[in-house]
Amino acid sequence: MSRSFVPSSTSLLPRRSNGDARRGLLAIVVAGILWGTAGVVVQLIHQSAGLHPVGIAFYRLAIAAFALTVFIARQLRPAVLTLGCQGWRLLLAGAGLGVYQALYFLSVAWGGVAIATVVSLGLAPVLIAGWEAVRSRRRPTLAALCSMTAAVMGLALITGLTVSPTGVAPRPLLGLLAAVGSGLGYAATTVLSRPISQQVQPLPLTAASSAIGAMTLLPFALLSGGLALPVLSVDAGMLAYLGIVTTVVAYALFYTGLRTTAGSVAVVLTLLEPLTAAVLAVVVLGQQISLPIVTGGGLLLGAVVIASLAHQQTEAAPSR
Repeated sequence: MSRSFVPSSTSLLPRRSNGDARRGLLAIVVAGILWGTAGVVVQLIHQSAGLHPVGIAFYRLAIAAFALTVFIARQLRPAVLTLGCQGWRLLLAGAGLGVYQALYFLSVAWGGVAIATVVSLGLAPVLIAGWEAVRSRRRPTLAALCSMTAAVMGLALITGLTVSPTGVAPRPLLGLLAAVGSGLGYAATTVLSRPISQQVQPLPLTAASSAIGAMTLLPFALLSGGLALPVLSVDAGMLAYLGIVTTVVAYALFYTGLRTTAGSVAVVLTLLEPLTAAVLAVVVLGQQISLPIVTGGGLLLGAVVIASLAHQQTEAAPSR
């Protein structure tokens, strides 16, 4: 590629156009769809290799960091150095990336997919919208409130009715607490990543945050005793898919979109993740489709459309 990954020394972004806003929204939408394919893959790896959830999260980030470091090693150091004294944001965002993924997987194992998804993914947009309202000293708009309400209702319908009844919750309270922690981590990481994404290009940012996240998870993965994996196996291939497609590609797209998209809007758009997972559960795993699933999917799509249109109108409005 002829373009450098390092922004100019002024670290100033060009003036955003409505076209930039649309491209940012599209990038986040695609990221959410790619993340939605991870659930089925994680389930298959867990069943086949018996890997601990924290181990899966570690491998996912470690593979992403290694692959990106090989390809963009020269751009990584100068890109990170552009942050200067703001490097603490990158450290916290990278650590949060690892922690909230591990907590989500633990929440699934302890409390079931429904609680994990509704609480962790439903909590994040509410928290970020509240944070943005406090910072701007403005109440959330009607469109934002409608979008979040539709999103949470859609999540509840899809996850509550696409989960197999055999899915047990051995530790429901711990599962709920892990889901809350995951939602808090997801919200905090998104808030921290947005200003970083405006200074560092997406691929170096994905590489650095993945490496920090993997190092954060390594001691916990070792303690869980779930890192043993045959080198040449289908499981290794599925882990490579998690690392390359659902992390490198998806997070690069997500960070690209964050350059022009508010955090509260971004997390609503990524709710296409559970919608994609629900579609795959029906198509790949043979789960039955029902009216509540269709209704939940419609609500999630409605939330995405409302958030997208509201964001484009905000970007197109003349500044005063």
